[in-house]
Amino acid sequence: MVHQKTLKTETHCYHCGDELPVNLYLHDDKQFCCLGCKGVYKILSSHNLNNYYAYNDVPGQSQKVQSKHYEYLDEPSIISKLVDYQDDKITSITLYVPAIHCSSCIWLLENLHKINPSIVQSRIDFLKKQVCITFKSGQSSLRAIIETMVSIGYEPLISLQDVVKKQNSDFSERKLVSKIALAGFCFGNVMLLSFPEYFGLSDLEKEFKSFFGWLNLAFAIPVTFYCGRDYFSSAYNNLKNGILNLDFPLALGIAVMFIRSVYEIVGNTGAGFVDTLCGLVFFLLIGKWMQKRTYHHLSFERDYRSYFPVAVTLIKDGQEKPVPLNELSTGDRMLIRSNEIIPADAILLKGEAEVDFSFVTGESMPIKKTLGEVVYAGGRQLLGAVELEVIKPVSQSYLTKLWNNEAFFTDKNRIKTFSDTASKYFSIVLLSIALGSAAFWMFYDNNTTKAIASFTAVLIIACPCALALSTPFTLAAVLSILDKNKFYLKSTAVVEELARIDTFVFDKTGTISNPEAAGFSFHGSITTEQKQLLSDLARNSGHPLSRELVKLLNINRVYLVDDYVEKIGRGISGRINGNKVKLGSSAFIGLPLITSPKESSVHVMINDNYLGYFTFRQQWRDGFRDVIFKLSKYADLHLLSGDQDHDKPMLIPFFPRAQQMQFGQSPQNKLDYIKVLQSNGKKVVMFGDGLNDAGALRQSNLGIAVTDNINNFSPDCDAILDGAAFQKIPQFIQQAKDGVKVIHISFVISLLYNIVGLSFAVQGLLSPLIAAILMPISTVTIILFTSIAARLYARKNNLL
Repeated sequence: MVHQKTLKTETHCYHCGDELPVNLYLHDDKQFCCLGCKGVYKILSSHNLNNYYAYNDVPGQSQKVQSKHYEYLDEPSIISKLVDYQDDKITSITLYVPAIHCSSCIWLLENLHKINPSIVQSRIDFLKKQVCITFKSGQSSLRAIIETMVSIGYEPLISLQDVVKKQNSDFSERKLVSKIALAGFCFGNVMLLSFPEYFGLSDLEKEFKSFFGWLNLAFAIPVTFYCGRDYFSSAYNNLKNGILNLDFPLALGIAVMFIRSVYEIVGNTGAGFVDTLCGLVFFLLIGKWMQKRTYHHLSFERDYRSYFPVAVTLIKDGQEKPVPLNELSTGDRMLIRSNEIIPADAILLKGEAEVDFSFVTGESMPIKKTLGEVVYAGGRQLLGAVELEVIKPVSQSYLTKLWNNEAFFTDKNRIKTFSDTASKYFSIVLLSIALGSAAFWMFYDNNTTKAIASFTAVLIIACPCALALSTPFTLAAVLSILDKNKFYLKSTAVVEELARIDTFVFDKTGTISNPEAAGFSFHGSITTEQKQLLSDLARNSGHPLSRELVKLLNINRVYLVDDYVEKIGRGISGRINGNKVKLGSSAFIGLPLITSPKESSVHVMINDNYLGYFTFRQQWRDGFRDVIFKLSKYADLHLLSGDQDHDKPMLIPFFPRAQQMQFGQSPQNKLDYIKVLQSNGKKVVMFGDGLNDAGALRQSNLGIAVTDNINNFSPDCDAILDGAAFQKIPQFIQQAKDGVKVIHISFVISLLYNIVGLSFAVQGLLSPLIAAILMPISTVTIILFTSIAARLYARKNNLL
């Protein structure tokens, strides 16, 4: 029996939870806000999938927004680049679905075969918001599968970057996990077989001493040559380049432990150090896994291809035909519909063009284009369909020139961590002590056996396991804390670089400004009934100003809007309860004003009567004032904006020096500005939100993309900051600095353990028991200290 929800069914849509209009839609005694939501319910109900509503209240997405055109998915050349596998029988494809957000989504998408029988199976990766679908090639098409998903409210996001796929790190991560499992298995068994050696052998157990030793040696072989192979490779490759990294003493310690264990077990002179060897490799691999942890559901390496569509509609001989974007060439005639991206530089031939370039240039105001004028790639057409003639292919357009900059073709300088610096000196000191102790016993006591024993013992006991673990465990703990506070870093190394930053550069639009906050005030006369009409009209628009106006009016929906029209960037209109209502620019409502207000404004007209206008001022993100005040105490602050300087007077209190604020900046200007700062020895972090910031984000020491939806487009960056956590930036910086402090303290602790062990080692008195005790104790101490200390600092910084 299906559990029927009772919450939010009287005043909210049964499917998506939106408020219900007066003229609502009914089906099966359920209430819906629009025909789309009702249609999705009918599809699910007809396929006996009502359990979708049992797991969560209002799990669905609103269906008021029209879906896209998918004719291009019938083109074989496009299909071959999108699918993971295809033959005559089955086709498999992995799709990114931003709407996945709860258990109902998982349940429904894994039951797609009940809606479309040609689907063999569908599997969800919830963290990545991906669904992997396998369907029968002869019974359905990729377009039909996508349209099935769209019909139930789960529209996948398909972009050009899906066509140009990169190898992911899933294979390497699985390989690392398998090595950890093998090392853990061997470590556990070796410890078990070594207990008789630790606690003394009875006469019966002595008979098994040799047998246990050979078993331990058998376990040591895969641990050394398979699990520990990467350390030998890294040490060798770095030595060839004249670099001493931390892998060198680790590889040396592993090699010496294995060689000495073979010598003692084969020669029947001792138990060897197999337990210490297996434990060392096991903990090192765990540390490496912690260091590789990142957020697979986020993309830190997006470029213009994830913003561009897969295909474009061409007009040839009067016929419309979708073609892959890479086949677009000079002279082709494109059809660009409302709200679609212009993928190549082109000349406007037909239609009325009003283009939003904010994502490319940072300029927030739409630009009108006349017939014969050049329209650059990356803009979004806001009005109706237009026809354009391509003058440059995608690879040569204005937008892609930014990605031809050398910053995008050279690897970013690898972040140098404390471990990298300390390992060089640690290795030199370690070898000096080992050679010194060997020389002492060789020349002063003429004891070759003890010289070899002390040399190998120093390399074994001083193997920097604790040092190698302190950095990944500390940074992983910091990464986890930042994650809980909606700040997502590309890797653990970013934490250390964040602690060194001394210069902060901010973009304006969408970064320090809140795209969903504006201070409204009305100039004119308006009644309560008229406010109701405006509120009902504005609810139909997804524009941020419309949403803010609805919040300002704070009136529940009463009327349904008929004949609704939205000219994106200009205004909205409709007929409500017999009244003709318009809301938008003065030109849109048909009443050009002689004197327009200086502030941005939204004009109101009801039944051809002009009532006045709302003005609004750009609002900054919550906590912006405190963030700037705190950061200015120890860092240089700069503002780079592609927008014009109309907000400059409001920003002067925050950036008092004229050279700190630069307006009207192109993407290349921003990138060059970062270069100049770096040439003056600055460690620069850039905060940006759009494609126009991508070059600067890439060039800076750290690029942080600010977004109000972490699953939306964010350009190539080192970190992604949820806009809701903007006010915590100073706390994040302090947490990074505290994390580095913990690493330094843990380094001192590991040195103290090494000093204790070396006091035995230089005398040639190191036994397997002492090594087996010191290694795990030092390791556990470091892991506990780093984890606890990082969280204590987080509490101090109010992040926990």
